[in-house]
Amino acid sequence: MRQYSADLTPPWKKPKPVPEVAAEPGLVVEEPGTGFCGAVIRCEAGTVTLEDRFGKHRVFPLEPRGFLLEGRVVTLVRPSAAPVRPTRTASGSVAVPAARARVARAGRIYVEGRHDAELVERVWGDDLRVEGVVVEYLEGIDDLPAVVDEFGPGPDARLGVLVDHLVPGTKESRIAQAVTSGYALVVGHPYIDVWEAVKPASVGIPGWPRVPRGEDWKTGVCRALGWPENTGAAWERILGSVRSYRDLEPELLGRVEELIDFVTTPE
Repeated sequence: MRQYSADLTPPWKKPKPVPEVAAEPGLVVEEPGTGFCGAVIRCEAGTVTLEDRFGKHRVFPLEPRGFLLEGRVVTLVRPSAAPVRPTRTASGSVAVPAARARVARAGRIYVEGRHDAELVERVWGDDLRVEGVVVEYLEGIDDLPAVVDEFGPGPDARLGVLVDHLVPGTKESRIAQAVTSGYALVVGHPYIDVWEAVKPASVGIPGWPRVPRGEDWKTGVCRALGWPENTGAAWERILGSVRSYRDLEPELLGRVEELIDFVTTPE
């Protein structure tokens, strides 16, 4: 006797298969039933916990077709206990398994502040350790001429500097021109602060707000976005949304790569 399937649903009415995605920490998804959008912070047997941009947590069941990832329906699954070794670094470079950090070069890369240094470390840290490049920060650009004089750039000790808001006619551009030489390269991005170099979509916001002149920019951003006016906590949220170079604007990516090439290329 012929056996028949109990499922009488016509093939054209059956839902199409959707990809399964591991609920790795930091993955940003949306639960379509509630519209809640947040990053994965925990995945346990049968549930996943999301945190939205305001720090609110929600727990959802791991159901088939239960989430949206970049607008597409996916099924979240619990991550494998044995993570796959990455083949690329966060900057997109080929990963070198078990590579030891190289002895630090005499050359250096300077950035304006701590946030800039932490962002560079997040994306290019593996590359910099392999190349032996140390990143230091200035706490502002006003002292750059004195820093360059003390450093004494030369053929075996090149100096690269990354500057915020480097646009023609500004104080920053005049200082950059004054210290640039064959062994000292100053480049910059057009953003008021390195926060803006992180893509808004990665942070979960529609865009970086405009802040009135005369108002502290970072505090104004927190206020406009409805975040607590705690710039340290805001930066932790922003930095936590950066997983690779894909989360950064090209205007920053190109400049950092240029500096790394400059300080590591023999004369």
